[in-house]
Amino acid sequence: MIRIAEEKDIDGIISITKACAKAMIANKIYQWNEHYPNTSAFKNDIKRNELYVIEIEAVIIGCIVISTFMDSEYKPIQWLTPTHNAIYIHRLAVHPNIQGKGYAQKLMLFAEEFAIENNYSSIRLDTFSQNKRNQKFYELRGYKKLGDIHFPKQSEFPFHCYELVL
Repeated sequence: MIRIAEEKDIDGIISITKACAKAMIANKIYQWNEHYPNTSAFKNDIKRNELYVIEIEAVIIGCIVISTFMDSEYKPIQWLTPTHNAIYIHRLAVHPNIQGKGYAQKLMLFAEEFAIENNYSSIRLDTFSQNKRNQKFYELRGYKKLGDIHFPKQSEFPFHCYELVL
């Protein structure tokens, strides 16, 4: 079941994202670290009603942020659609112990259906240039790579920006 996240969910979400960060680092993917994602970001997502969780038998196994807010880092990208009618995906995570079972697909399908139902023209996101698995995941869903941005607190390597026109 996918539902809107609540304040009481943050500890579980942080536990999942820390496990994801540890698993990525073990695979030499330095995408997430001690600075990101963090409790403050998730609290802000909850205040804006943009954080969703996926549960199995009342246990949170993953999360996704579906936002209308465009980060300033995205401004240089030549997007395919007008900015005022796009949504942004952030902090997609599924606990490493159960990755590969379609839960990230379910979260993305939920986001894509949300965008269509609410008449958005596109979905935008970024993924780490060193995370080939994530790039393939989005490209197989029809997302187009448009350019690179940088998050210096996360990595010296760029993040690829993608967009799916609906």
